[in-house]
Amino acid sequence: MANHKSAKKRIRQNSKLRVANRYKAVSTRNAIRKFNDAEKVEATEMLPKISSMIDKLAKSNIIHNNKAANIKSKLTKRLAAL
Repeated sequence: MANHKSAKKRIRQNSKLRVANRYKAVSTRNAIRKFNDAEKVEATEMLPKISSMIDKLAKSNIIHNNKAANIKSKLTKRLAAL
């Protein structure tokens, strides 16, 4: 267990950030699932919002930049196929 005051604070911060990061990641995954089930008109409206969510995940290093690009590419291809 941590003995220093700063280490205890870091543990508290890490746990809060972990919860926040998981929430962001899960909410993005749920949005992608809704996108996959949506019709073309709905999906067209959803794509910019989901792309923004994915970019924010990549910017805060929750996911890798290349993974973000791959996900956005797959979503764009799916929209074009509808």
